[in-house]
Amino acid sequence: MSAPVVIHGATIVAGDDTDTIHYDAALAVENGRVALIGPSPDVRARYPGAELVEGVGCAIFPGFANTHTHLSRVLARGIYEDLSPPHTPPFTGGLAPLPLPTLTADEERVMALLGALEAIRSGTTLVLEEGTALGGYAEALAATGLRLVLCERAWDRAQASIGQPGPFELDPTLGETGLARIRALHARWHGAADGRVQVGLAAWAPDMCSPELLGRLRKLQDELGVLATVHLNQIWGEVAAVKQERGVLPTEYLARTGFLSDRLVAAHCRCMTAEEEDTLGAARTAVAINSAIAARRGLAARVDALERAGCRITLGSDNMAEDMVEVTRTAMFMERVRRQDGRRPTPEQALAWATRNGYDALGVADGGRLTGGRRADLIVVDLRRPHLTPALRVISDVVHNGQASDVRDVMVDGRFVMRDRCVLTLDEPAVVAEADRIARAAWRRLFAERRDLVPPSGLGLS
Repeated sequence: MSAPVVIHGATIVAGDDTDTIHYDAALAVENGRVALIGPSPDVRARYPGAELVEGVGCAIFPGFANTHTHLSRVLARGIYEDLSPPHTPPFTGGLAPLPLPTLTADEERVMALLGALEAIRSGTTLVLEEGTALGGYAEALAATGLRLVLCERAWDRAQASIGQPGPFELDPTLGETGLARIRALHARWHGAADGRVQVGLAAWAPDMCSPELLGRLRKLQDELGVLATVHLNQIWGEVAAVKQERGVLPTEYLARTGFLSDRLVAAHCRCMTAEEEDTLGAARTAVAINSAIAARRGLAARVDALERAGCRITLGSDNMAEDMVEVTRTAMFMERVRRQDGRRPTPEQALAWATRNGYDALGVADGGRLTGGRRADLIVVDLRRPHLTPALRVISDVVHNGQASDVRDVMVDGRFVMRDRCVLTLDEPAVVAEADRIARAAWRRLFAERRDLVPPSGLGLS
C-alpha cells in the first residue's frame, strides 16, 4: 500500500452541490480516497510521513468525466469536422461523405492510445468509450490508468449507417454477433484493474436497431446489471429514417421498446421535439451533450429544456478530439448563445455537467467531488499562467479561459497518471509518432483504393 499524498498550499474546488472552495488548503489522499481537506498546516501535521506535493499557485479540481467518446476516431482529426451532413432534406445519408480508413487491431489500439493521451493531458479521469471490438484495445486502455466504462456496440441493420435513408434491411446475425461481443467483453473486463474498468452495452442508434434487438439489449442490461448507452437524435437524417421505418420519432421508438431508463446515457439529443425531451426526462435518462462536435456540426441540444424535463446533463467529446476543457467551455458558450443569456448557464453549472454529473451518470457515485471519503480522481491546474492571471474567481476563470496545457497533474484512484505535465503511463513521443504514421498511411491507402472518393481540400499526406 502506497504512502499517503498531501497536496498543499492550493485552492481546492470541491465540486459539491454548494460549490465549496477551500483557499490555501491541503488535500490528503490515502488508499485511493480523499482522506482529509483543511488548512495546510493542519493536514500536514496529521500526515507527517506523507509524500508532499507543492500546490501553491494551483487549484485542485475533480477530474473530468467524458460520458461519450470514440477514442480511436482521432484518426479523422481535421477531416470529419468540416464534412457534416445537411440538416435539411433530402438527406443523402450518413455522418460524413467519406468512410473511415480500415485499421488493423494493432493500428486501432495505437489510435485509441493517442486519444487517451490527449484525454489525460486535458484532465480527464473517467471515460465512456463506445465502439466495436473494444476487447482489442481494452488492456492497453486499462494500462493508461484512466477509469473506464467500455460499452460494446450492437446493431442489426445491414449495409447502412446512422442517418442513411432507405429500407431497414434486417440481419439477425449482426445482432447476435454484437450481443456475443458484449457478453465476452463483460466476462473479461467488468471490474478489472481494481474496479477501474466497468463494462456496459450500447445500442448503436434507433435507426440501426430493430425492436427485437433493443428488447434483447434491455434484457441483457438487466441481467448483467450494467449501464447502457445509445446515439439518439444525433442528426436529422436519423430522425427521418426512424419516422419512415417506425412511424414515430426516435425517442418514442426507444420508449415503446422499453430501452429508456435511468441507467441509460443518451448521446447528442440535438434534433428533438419538446415531447421527446419530456419523454426522455420522465425516464430520468442521462444525456451526453457533445458540445464541441455539435458546434462544428452547427447543431445544438436544448440543454435547459432537457434539464427541466428531468434529464441529468453530462458532457462528452465524441469524435476527433478529447479535450474536455474545450468541451466544458463550449457547452457553456453554446447554451448561452442559444438562450440569448449572457449569465446562464454559470461556470459552476458547466463544471458540474463535466464532473459530478458525469460520475453519477456512469455509476461512480462516490467520485466526481472532492470531499472526504470520495475517490481521489482529481486534477491540479496551474493558475500562474498569463491567460488565467489574476485567478480571482477560480471556477469562472478556468471554465472561461482555461486550456488543456494548464493541467499539471492528473490522479486516478489516488495514483498519479500525469505529474508535472509528464504522462507516466504512456510513452508519449512513441505514441504520437506511431499514430501519425498509421493515420497518414491509412488515409493514403483509402484514396489509392477508392478512386471515386474526392479528398478534402488542403489534405497533405506526405
